[in-house]
Amino acid sequence: MGIPLTTRPARVIDLESMRQRQRARRRLIRLAPELDGLEMVYRLSSSEDTLYGMPLLAWGLREDGEVVGMVPWMEALTACHHLGDPDHGSFVGYRDPETEELFETAPEHKVLELEHAAAYFDYEDTDETTLIQQLPETQGTHALCMDEDDAPWQLKQVFGWRLYNNGRVEALLADERLVESTPILPSDPCLYPGYSRHRVVYFFQRQIANRIRREDPDTLEALALMVMHDNAVSPAGG
Repeated sequence: MGIPLTTRPARVIDLESMRQRQRARRRLIRLAPELDGLEMVYRLSSSEDTLYGMPLLAWGLREDGEVVGMVPWMEALTACHHLGDPDHGSFVGYRDPETEELFETAPEHKVLELEHAAAYFDYEDTDETTLIQQLPETQGTHALCMDEDDAPWQLKQVFGWRLYNNGRVEALLADERLVESTPILPSDPCLYPGYSRHRVVYFFQRQIANRIRREDPDTLEALALMVMHDNAVSPAGG
């Protein structure tokens, strides 16, 4: 028996449009600082039996409703569960260092905080890139900035973070020539988004930045290997 043919026109699926919609649902729409010392826990392939902790900078609400922990990692403020590189770090979970509890999802109080804030600050969609939110830097994060291959590295303190309507988060760095008063605040005109001027920006915690400043040989060697590895895998862009 033959299969009856439909008279409806064939539906063409635009895969690229579908991918764009999926990415849009994953974009960040709101940030909340982590102020209670909760950590991200991760492991390295070089020491599988050892767990490492890193303080969370913030929690992020995505358009699909998921709330994720955020840390300055490599070249971006990154959702913790995206970390799956065995050499640099694989995400295990979140940890409350006070109770030593290990958990896999965002705590309820942060989910509620972000949901209520997003409902209150309900911005209209626009095709123009607009600033949604500005977050202070609370952990002493530093950025190693690189321009041309033969230009010297610049180690700069991060003073804040900007969330844009397309979900992109940019670190705020200072143009020392424009500093008029201290301490520098996230709204000061001397600040600029890192990728607006620098080809590559790597983020480091304060203690690592201090080792770089002291020109600790082991730290500089590990840094050089990391930069060479990343450039070989994917030449850095803005």
